[in-house]
Amino acid sequence: MTDRPTPPYPEQQQAIPGRTDAMDPRPDHGETSYTGSGKLTGKATIVTGGDSGIGRAVALAFAREGADVLIAYLDEHDDAAETQALVEQAGRRALLVPGDLSDAAHCRNVIDQAAAAFGRIDVLVNNAAHQRTFDKLEDIPDDEWQLTFATNIHAMFYLAKAAVAHMGEGASIINTTSINAQDPSQQLLAYATTKGAIYNFTAGLAQMLADRKIRVNAVAPGPVWTPLIPSTMPPEAVKTFGQNTPLGRAAQPAELAPAYVLLASDEASYITGATIPVTGGRPFL
Repeated sequence: MTDRPTPPYPEQQQAIPGRTDAMDPRPDHGETSYTGSGKLTGKATIVTGGDSGIGRAVALAFAREGADVLIAYLDEHDDAAETQALVEQAGRRALLVPGDLSDAAHCRNVIDQAAAAFGRIDVLVNNAAHQRTFDKLEDIPDDEWQLTFATNIHAMFYLAKAAVAHMGEGASIINTTSINAQDPSQQLLAYATTKGAIYNFTAGLAQMLADRKIRVNAVAPGPVWTPLIPSTMPPEAVKTFGQNTPLGRAAQPAELAPAYVLLASDEASYITGATIPVTGGRPFL
């Protein structure tokens, strides 16, 4: 599709973590466009942050490719219910598990529920994230720094550590890093730092799990039009969001999902320790 929305977007603000229905334009998750071809038939999958944005697009695509999906999310129950409906409309099982992934015990609970419901775990997508913008170092509260790390990178460790006991050969872990891992935004210091850590975590964990034939990869999005944007960025930044890419716009969540499908599929059997940039042309070096 070439008729994607381009900046300037209408000025808008939301409370954290944001809601899909309040966004203008409404994000495209592939509801009318994504067609599956059986790439993930019968796989048992987990998508964190699966209520909206990239997570919803991935959950929808996984379901249309034949996978069952556990959707882990914070407390956006209305958004999560919409994602659940999309998965079930594709004829697959959808399990909703709300809660705070910055808590290690809840991460283990997510894995336990997936294993109990599906009998195993074939794909873990670590996608949930937290961010806030700050202009000065002194403005970043200590607890904000800690929350960003606990949500964005500590949770990946807790989830992966618990999940591997339920994974067999050919299973995969897919982490969401960011263009900020290589080109950090100064207003997103905490977020960008965690995304750099995720990039390194992915490469190291891929080597650690290689002998168990569990693959670990990452996707590095550029700007993507999700509820995180109007709920964590100032209005002027929202209005021009994505304009700094060679393609001149933010991605729609649907444009990220195919990268996750590839990495989750058996077609990626020799891909591990890799990061796929989906950045609208911004270099990821």
